[in-house]
Amino acid sequence: MTLRNEPGFGIEGIQTEENGKETDPGSRRGRGGDGRRAGGSRSRDAIAEQPSARRLLPSPESLNPRSLRAPGHLSQSRPAPTRLAGRLPEGVRGDRPWRTRSRGLLERGKGWRGGGGGRGGGTRGSQVQEAGEGWPLLSPSNSLRQLRAPPRAPVPTAREPAMAGPRGALLGALLALLAQAALARTAGSVRSPGGLTLGGLFPVHARGAAGRACGPLKKEQGVHRLEAMLYALDRVNADPALLPGVRLGARLLDTCSRDTYALEQALSFVQALLRGRDDGDQAGRCPGGGPPLPAAPPERVVAVVGASASSVSIMVANVLRLFAIPQISYASTAPELSDSTRYDFFSRVVPPDSYQAQAMVDIVRALGWNYVSTLASEGNYGESGVEAFVQISREAGGVCIAQSIKIPREPKPGEFDKVIRRLMETPNARGIIIFANEDDIRRVLEAARQANLTGHFLWVGSDSWGAKTSPILSLEDMAVGAITILPKRASIEGFDQYFMTRSLENNRRNIWFAEFWEENFNCKLTGSGTQPDDSTRKCTGEERIGRDSTYEQEGKVQFVIDAVYAIAHALHSMHRALCPGHTGLCPAMEPTDGRLLLQYIRAVRFNGSAGTPVMFNEKGDAPGRYDIFQYQATNGSAGSGGYQAVGQWAETLRLEVEALQWSGDPREVPQSQCSLPCGPGEQKKMVKGVPCCWHCEACDGYRFQVDEFTCEACPGHMRPTPNHTGCRPTPVVSLTWSSPWAAPPLLLAVLGIMATLTVVATFARHNDTPVVRASGRELSYVLLAGTFLIYAVTFLLVAEPGAAVCAARRLLLGLGTTLSYSALLTKTNRIYRIFERGKRSVTPPPFISPSSQLLITFSLSSVQVVGVMAWLGAQPPHSVIDYEEQRTVDPEQARGVLRCDMSDLSLIGCLGYSLVLMVTCTVYAIKTRGVPETFNEAKPIGFTMYTTCIIWLAFVPIFFGTAQSAEKIYIQTTTLTVSLSLSASVSLGMLYVPKTYVILFHPEQNVQKRKRSLKTTSTVVAAPKGEDTEDPK
Repeated sequence: MTLRNEPGFGIEGIQTEENGKETDPGSRRGRGGDGRRAGGSRSRDAIAEQPSARRLLPSPESLNPRSLRAPGHLSQSRPAPTRLAGRLPEGVRGDRPWRTRSRGLLERGKGWRGGGGGRGGGTRGSQVQEAGEGWPLLSPSNSLRQLRAPPRAPVPTAREPAMAGPRGALLGALLALLAQAALARTAGSVRSPGGLTLGGLFPVHARGAAGRACGPLKKEQGVHRLEAMLYALDRVNADPALLPGVRLGARLLDTCSRDTYALEQALSFVQALLRGRDDGDQAGRCPGGGPPLPAAPPERVVAVVGASASSVSIMVANVLRLFAIPQISYASTAPELSDSTRYDFFSRVVPPDSYQAQAMVDIVRALGWNYVSTLASEGNYGESGVEAFVQISREAGGVCIAQSIKIPREPKPGEFDKVIRRLMETPNARGIIIFANEDDIRRVLEAARQANLTGHFLWVGSDSWGAKTSPILSLEDMAVGAITILPKRASIEGFDQYFMTRSLENNRRNIWFAEFWEENFNCKLTGSGTQPDDSTRKCTGEERIGRDSTYEQEGKVQFVIDAVYAIAHALHSMHRALCPGHTGLCPAMEPTDGRLLLQYIRAVRFNGSAGTPVMFNEKGDAPGRYDIFQYQATNGSAGSGGYQAVGQWAETLRLEVEALQWSGDPREVPQSQCSLPCGPGEQKKMVKGVPCCWHCEACDGYRFQVDEFTCEACPGHMRPTPNHTGCRPTPVVSLTWSSPWAAPPLLLAVLGIMATLTVVATFARHNDTPVVRASGRELSYVLLAGTFLIYAVTFLLVAEPGAAVCAARRLLLGLGTTLSYSALLTKTNRIYRIFERGKRSVTPPPFISPSSQLLITFSLSSVQVVGVMAWLGAQPPHSVIDYEEQRTVDPEQARGVLRCDMSDLSLIGCLGYSLVLMVTCTVYAIKTRGVPETFNEAKPIGFTMYTTCIIWLAFVPIFFGTAQSAEKIYIQTTTLTVSLSLSASVSLGMLYVPKTYVILFHPEQNVQKRKRSLKTTSTVVAAPKGEDTEDPK
C-alpha cells in the first residue's frame, strides 16, 4: 500500500495504490469509464488504519522523460484517474481557505490550469494540482531507450547540468533507475505548491531497528523543525517586500535519521532534471492503441534546506552538487563539510564543529584540565568533531587525549558497559568530551549509572547534547556538572504562537501531524488501525499544545527559519538582478541557475529570526557563536535541576567559573589530570609518548628548581633554600676565640709560654751557674726561643685569617720547630762527634765551640727561612673562603670556611723540614744512647725525641683522617696546635724543667765539679756504670 499526499489534501485527499503492481491504464479507466481506481476510494479513517500507508507512488513524471520545464509550469491534463474522498481542508497557508473554484474543479475531476502569475509563476493564492496520476510505470527494460539522448542534443547552458553525450546519457540513465527504485519506496512527503520549490530534509522519525527503515517519531527534532520551515515559508510568502509576485513552495521529506534512506528520498529532488529533452520520443503507445497521456512536469527544486545529521548532509550533498542545487543545513556541523572542493554547493547557518571543537578546547583549558578522553558516535558528526578537537588540542598544547572511543552505529548488547570499562582504564581522565547523538548519550549515562560511577565523569557535551532534556531524562544525577555547548540561539516567539495553535483541523498539510498528535497527547485517534486498550484514551481533537502537554521550542528551530530566509533573500537579490521591474518570475529565472543562486546565497547578509547576523564565509560556514550551559542541581536535587547559562564563545571564551557547580564541593573545580602538579622544589620527568603525564622528582642535594622541568646546582658559594626553589649565600665560619675547639690549644699555649718564660728568666738570672753553663747556654736560649715560637703559633692559628696573619703563619709555623730541632740536632751531633773522636784520638773534633754551634744552628734554620721567603714572594699570602671544605650532604649544614690560602699539602710542606730535622736528631739520639747518664744531656735529648716522634706520628692520621669531616677546620686546627704545644712541652719538660728545679730549689747541687782530661773523658765510655763524670768544656 502506498500513500500519496497532495498539496493541501488532508486525510480525505489521500490516494492509495497497491505496491509492486503495474496497473494497466486501460483497466484503470475501464471501471465505470471514468478512470477511477479499482476498489474505489477509502475513507479517512480506513486509510489512517494502515501504518504502512506513508509510502509514495513512483511519480509518473519521473518515469516518463520529457523536456525540462520551469517549476510550476501548468499543463492541460486529462481528468485524474482518482476519486477524492471527503472534502478538502479549509486551509493550507495558516488559516487561509482554498479557492472554491479550484476545489470545485478538483472535486469534479476536471483538468484545469491555474490562473494568473504568468508562465510558471503564479500568484501566491494559486494552487497547483500534482499532475501525472494514473500514468504507466517506466519498466527497466525500456528505461534506457526512453532516456536516450536525442540525435541533436542542445549545448548545455549554465542553467542546465551537462548531461549530453554518451557519458551524460549513461549517468542520466543510471540516476533515473536509482530514482525509480527510490521513489518506489518513498514515504509520504509534505508538499506546498509555488512558483519556486524548496526541498526540505528532516528527521521526522528515528532510525528503525531490525531491518526497518524508520523508527519512532521524533517530536522535537523532526516535527518542530519541519513545522519551522512551513512557518518560515508562510511568513516569506506573506511578506510583500520579499520576492513580490513569487510564491515559494516546498517538498519536505523524512530522512528517518539514516543517510542511505535520506539519499533515496533526496533523489526525488532531482527527478525533474532526469527527464529527457525530446517530447516526441515516447515509449510507444498504451495497450489498446491509445496514445500515452501527457504528463505535467514535476516541480523543480531550486534549493534544499537540510539535512540534520552531518552524515545525511554529506550523502545528499554528493548528489545535489551533480545537479547544481544549493543546499543549506540547519544542524550539520561536521568539519568535513567545510571542504569547498567536495561540497561546493553546501552551506550552513550553524557553525562547523571546528569552531565548536575550539570552544571545547578553550573550556577544558579554562577548567585546568589537561587529560581527557573523547567519545564519539560512529559517523561524520562524531568522528569529525573528535578529530577536530584532537587536532586543535594538539596544536594549542596543554591537553592530552587519554582515550578516543567510538560508539558503533549498531551497538551490540553490552557495548556501552564496555565503553565505561575502557574509560575507567584511565581513571584520572575524568573529563569526557562527547560528540554523540542523543540515543548514545543516554545509553552512556545509563551504563555509567549501572557501574555506580555517579559523579565520577565530567561531561563536556557538543551541540547534539546542548540544552536538551531527552538525553538525560531520569538520568539527571549522572548529568550534574555536565557542561554543554550550543550554537547561540533564541526562542522564536512567533513560532511558539504558530505551533501552539496547530490542530488536526488547521494543519492537515503535515501528513505526520496526526502521528505527532497521538504521541504528544498519549492518545489514539479513532480509526488509527488499532483498538485503544483501557490504558490508552481516545483523542478528542480538542487537545491543545502547551495546555494539555508540555511544550518547549526545539533548539534548531531558529536555524531552520534562518536557512529558509537565506534562500529567500538570495532569490530576492537574484530576482532583482535578472528580472528588474518584473512581478513574478521572468524567463531569465526559468529554470533557476543553481550556480548563480549559490553566489547570491554566499553573498546574503541579514539579521536572522533571533536578531543575530546571518552570513556565510567562502566555505559556506556561518560564524561561530555558542552559548555554554551547565546542568546544575536545584536545592541538592538533580531531578529538579536544569541547564544554566555559564558563558559564551565567539572567537574567544567567556566562562563564568564562579557560576559553575559540581558534585561534592560545589565551588571547587574537580581535577582531570594525568599527574598532579609537582610541588615546590620538584621537577617533572615526562612519561614518554604522553606529554601530559609525568613523575615528580625532587631537586635534592645542592640543586634548586629552575623551572618545572629543570633542576640545576647552586653556585659554589651558595646553597639551596629549604624548599629548593632558589639559592641563598652559604654562611661563612672560622675558628674563633670563643669556640670550644680553641680552648684547649689556647690553654696549653698560655701555660707553655709561661713555663718557657720562667725557664728563660731563671737561666738568665743564673746564667753563670754550673748548671746553666753545663747545659750550653747559647743553644739553650735558641731552643727556648724556638719553643716560645711554637707556643705563639697557636694564637696565629686561632686568629681570624688575614694577609698579615697568613704571612705570620707561613713564617712562624715552621720557624719555631726548625729552631728547636736545629738546636737539639746540633747538641746531639756535638756529643756524637766528641765521643766518636775520643775513641780514635785525644784531639777534640772541630766546630764544638759555642760560636760554632750557633753557626750550625742558624745555618740549619736559614733553610726554612729562605724557603718561606721564596714562597711569600712567589705567592703572596691572603685569606680565602673555602666552600668545599664544609659542603656536607645536607645543604642546611653547609658552611664556607674562612682560612688562609694554605692547603693541607702546603702545611705539611711548611713543617716538612722540621720533621726532617726531628728525624735526624732522633737518629743521633739513638747513636748517643750509650753516653753515661751523668754526662751532659744525651739521655734527656733522646727521650725528648722519642716522645716527639710519637706525638707527630699520632698527629698525621688525626689530621688527614678528618679531611672530610664537617668539623674539619676545628679538628685539624686543634690537632695541629695541640701537637705543636705537646712537642714543645716535651722538650721544655725533659731538658729544662729539671735544671730549673735544681737551680731554684736545690742550689747546693749547682756547684762546680772537678775537671777531667779529654783523654780520661774518652775512656769514660768504658767506665763502669754509676761512675761519676765531669762535664767537659
